[in-house]
Formats: sequence, structure tokens, C-alpha cells
Amino acid sequence: MSLGDEQGHGGAGETRTRLPERETDPYGGARRGGRSSSRSLVTVVGVVVLLIAAIAFANRGDDDASGGDAGSGAKPEVATTAASGTKPVASKAGGIPTGFSRDQQGAESAAANYSVALGSAEMFNTDRRHAIVNTVYAPDVAVRRQPAMDKAYSSQSFLTNIGLTKDGSAPSGQTFVSRVIPVGTKVTSMTGDNATVQVWYTSLFGLSGGASTNPVTESWYTTTYEMKWADNDWKITDFQQKDGPVPVGRDQKASTADDMTKAVEEYGGFTYAR
Repeated sequence: MSLGDEQGHGGAGETRTRLPERETDPYGGARRGGRSSSRSLVTVVGVVVLLIAAIAFANRGDDDASGGDAGSGAKPEVATTAASGTKPVASKAGGIPTGFSRDQQGAESAAANYSVALGSAEMFNTDRRHAIVNTVYAPDVAVRRQPAMDKAYSSQSFLTNIGLTKDGSAPSGQTFVSRVIPVGTKVTSMTGDNATVQVWYTSLFGLSGGASTNPVTESWYTTTYEMKWADNDWKITDFQQKDGPVPVGRDQKASTADDMTKAVEEYGGFTYAR
């Protein structure tokens, strides 16, 4: 899902990754092997496409995208992924890092962290979804988009197609995986209290478990976030998602359903700070 996140390149900006306290967010995953017939592969691809389309539609609403690659059109500077020396944020709201600096680095850090939250399995839980949306979106945007998101995430046909029960949980004996892992970020525009940030990330999505017909698969996306400074923090006002860049896959043997489930349960998700 998109949801989803992304960061930094201001000055010598670079991304530092840190592992937070173990959370209950079902963020992990890996590809499972076994019965990967052509029919099941087509089904999985169709399900992932459905998920992305539904969530993107719900999140976009009727607003026109603002910002974009406005400005001089100069090519953004490339920064390597290394610690910038800036202290990570110390505050959290509902488990989501908050209190980012009012600069380019802060905007990128916020985008990356928000991507992780928006792409998590917690978005399929009504209470957690409301908390996430109210944390990462600008207040007026959150109010407008919450109903559309609730409708998309609670659609019975949608939940059935991705293998979840009517309350958004995984069937007995299976583990639902929805996790976003940011790879890099860049600011394409920054003017006053507004910033346009792109986040390139890989996404894991599916159900792990012996009876799963929707195994965990990997996808690659880039999301462009329109952000503004509001309530003393960076907040999302709009976003657009596109496929890729997609790296060439290696010929690695897919893990078993048991190994995948074990990894998801034992490896916690990351938060990102510069």
C-alpha cells in the first residue's frame, strides 16, 4: 500500500536508520516459495494492483496536486546515505516519529517516517488508521480524507480479494504483511512553509502461512509528497505514486511459509531519521 514514505538531501543531508522499540505493527515480510504456479502469480499481481489503486484513490480525494517540481528545474544534488550528525527526533505520536526540524532535512525525515506508517498493516485497523492519518496529514486534509479511507479499507470485496477477514485481520494460522522500507529521498522543491519530497521505497505485501494463497511479494515505488509546515511539524497535504525504479531481481530461492512467518514476527519495523 501506499502508502505510504522518504528523505533527505539538504546540505550534506543523509539518512540514518535506527531500530525502535519492538512494536506490534505487522511490518515485515519476505517472499515465500513453494506452490508458485502461473495462476497464483497472476492472482497475486492482480491483488497488489488492486490494493495500490484503492488506497491511492482513497488518499487522493478530489484535491488537485500542488507544488510538484516547481522552481528553477535544476537537478537535485545527490547525497550518499550516511549519518548527518543531526540528532534523531525524540518525540512520537501514536508510535510515529514527530517533531521534525523546519528545514529540508526535517521534511525528508518526515516523509520517510510517514511512508512507513501509511504502508503498515495498522492501516487496516480502524482506530490505528485514524491515529495515523491524524498524525501525518495536515488537519484539514485528514478531516476530508478520513471517510474515503475508511470506505476503501473496510470494503468487503477488497478485504476478501487480499485474503483478509471482514475486520481486516489475517485468517487463523496466517500473518498479514504490509511493510514499506524507504531506500532514499530527495527534495525537489522547497519554498517557505511548503516542500515537495520524493521517497523511493520497496514494499512487502501479502499473507504468510502454510494455507496462504496470496504469498508475500515485493514491489518498488516512488511517492511524491506535498508537505507543509503546520502545528509545528511537517504534514502531508497530497501525494502521487508511480512504479519504480525497479532493480533487477536475483535468482534467489524463496523462503518457506514458516520461515517467512518467523521473520515477520521476530524482526521489528524501522523508523528513519536524519
